[in-house]
Amino acid sequence: MLPFEPNYHNIVDAAWNRTSRRLPLYEHNISPVVAAEITNKPLPDLLAGDLRDKQEFFHIYTAFCRDHGYDAVPFEGCVVELIQGGKGLCGIGDALISTSADLEAFPWSEIPERYFEKFDPFFQALGESLPPGMKAVAGVGNGVFETIQDIVPLTDLAFLEIDNPEVYTSLWHRVGDLLYTIWKRFLENYSDLYCVCRIGDDLGFKSSLLQKPETIQRYVIPHYRKIIELIHRYGKPFLLHSCGAIFSIMDDLISVAGIDAKHSNEDGIAPFSRWVDEYGDRIGNFGGVEMNVLCLSSEKEIEEYVLEVLRSVEGNPGIAIGSGNQIADYIPPAGFQAMVKTVREYRGD
Repeated sequence: MLPFEPNYHNIVDAAWNRTSRRLPLYEHNISPVVAAEITNKPLPDLLAGDLRDKQEFFHIYTAFCRDHGYDAVPFEGCVVELIQGGKGLCGIGDALISTSADLEAFPWSEIPERYFEKFDPFFQALGESLPPGMKAVAGVGNGVFETIQDIVPLTDLAFLEIDNPEVYTSLWHRVGDLLYTIWKRFLENYSDLYCVCRIGDDLGFKSSLLQKPETIQRYVIPHYRKIIELIHRYGKPFLLHSCGAIFSIMDDLISVAGIDAKHSNEDGIAPFSRWVDEYGDRIGNFGGVEMNVLCLSSEKEIEEYVLEVLRSVEGNPGIAIGSGNQIADYIPPAGFQAMVKTVREYRGD
């Protein structure tokens, strides 16, 4: 293949539901563990190191993305790292709020400052490392639903709704306001580095939502709308990453919240072509390649599968192709590279 020259406008066009000049590859994340196996560089250690280490990490990582045919590099700083580090979100942390006193005592005003104290070095190192033509995708990691679960895990949240409905309602608004505050400062400082802004907020599972539709409509979507309006004022498209069967709220996400594109799919819920067929006239659709295929199939089987996905959505605007979730630590490097090779050959790199 010829040396690849990134052009972030391709991923921007896809997010705005336009036809890109070149079909973009997209990932929610490419694990440094996988990239390290391919590059033979100690990427996880560099990412966890000091500023100089982080600078070296991003120089290697962004070049890795470029050399694999990506127009944009994914990177986000996750809000839950300032709360319980994702333990609450995973259901193994404590409920930090159950009373009005807990709600008022929670360090809401401190979290934005702590967020940027932690993540400024990452964003700065990223900005110094972007190759010509490449920008980043993502920004502030975790959405309203994921963040609230790291404060009050999902089961405890259900009890809180019944036991203390006033605190339950106030908690959603405090979390939404917190995320807006962080996004506002992020965009003021780093919007030039990012071409597409993204929230990752898993609202569903294999067969349904994780909350009642009216709960999402009442407590999540209004805060999405405020953040998306802010992002749009900076001229950026907004991508929602959400796993699960979320069909019952897709119309609200599009027409009320105002999302421009959506990512995450698995064949056990619906083939990628269903998302494109049902929503492709209104939003961009990112993803397509089933994670199980990347993990368990041969390189030849991956090639055949990816070509089938590409043909099923051929001719539609707003398409970016990649895994239906992310290149996680456990994805075999050969599976990832087989997917990338197939897409690049298909688009004529």
